[in-house]
Amino acid sequence: MTLPESAEPEAAVAPGPAFSPLYQQIKALLVRSLQAGEWKPGEAIPSEMELAARFKVSQGTVRKAIDEMATENLLVRRQGKGTFVATHAEDHIQYRFLRLMPDDGSPSGMARQFLDCKRMRAPAEVARALGLKSGESVVWVRRTLSRNGAPVVLDDIWLPAAPFKGLTAERLSQYAGPMYGLFETEFGVRMIRAEEKIRAVAADATSATLLAVSSGAPLLSVERLSFTYGDRPVELRRGLYTTASHYYRNELS
Repeated sequence: MTLPESAEPEAAVAPGPAFSPLYQQIKALLVRSLQAGEWKPGEAIPSEMELAARFKVSQGTVRKAIDEMATENLLVRRQGKGTFVATHAEDHIQYRFLRLMPDDGSPSGMARQFLDCKRMRAPAEVARALGLKSGESVVWVRRTLSRNGAPVVLDDIWLPAAPFKGLTAERLSQYAGPMYGLFETEFGVRMIRAEEKIRAVAADATSATLLAVSSGAPLLSVERLSFTYGDRPVELRRGLYTTASHYYRNELS
């Protein structure tokens, strides 16, 4: 038996505001299961029929919840195969967070060079951004991304130390896939969404050397705060991009 759309699943959905639509409550339960690791990145989730029986709601309610999660890139529908947990290992997900495009073609992999990776006390502004207490540790990573031998991106990345225990420059260098793929497979941290601040800046002496540009050359500064399940910030990234042969692309809908 299914419940009417206005009713709540019996003992399945945690108490919440009365105005919360039923499909949103089911979505919250599915996200909770993803966060708990019930279904790993790349794995299939149960069918809509099975989930409807589990939560004692209609299949349409489950479908609406899954549709919204697919739109948010939490799940991926595959025709004739089912619905799978999205993973950063997939091609169309790999470039979701890297919006820098070459003038002469589609996105492609760039060569990475990790310059440093160490644990340190979080600078005050980094601690605030990541929701850490003063004095807590972070992992700081500096790397460059190059295309055709020319450096294009200089990244400074800060991660809360606790979830990334054991992360080293060697481990980063040995992983063949995207960095976010390493985070989800090795450390169980999946980047769900991000907020970015973009501005034009002039290259200082350090960035000019690492990006092989003149001191004072124009660069695109992209500061990104990435979040995992539960809207928890887990990465602060400050990137400097050269745009002589690249542009920043975004899609508005």
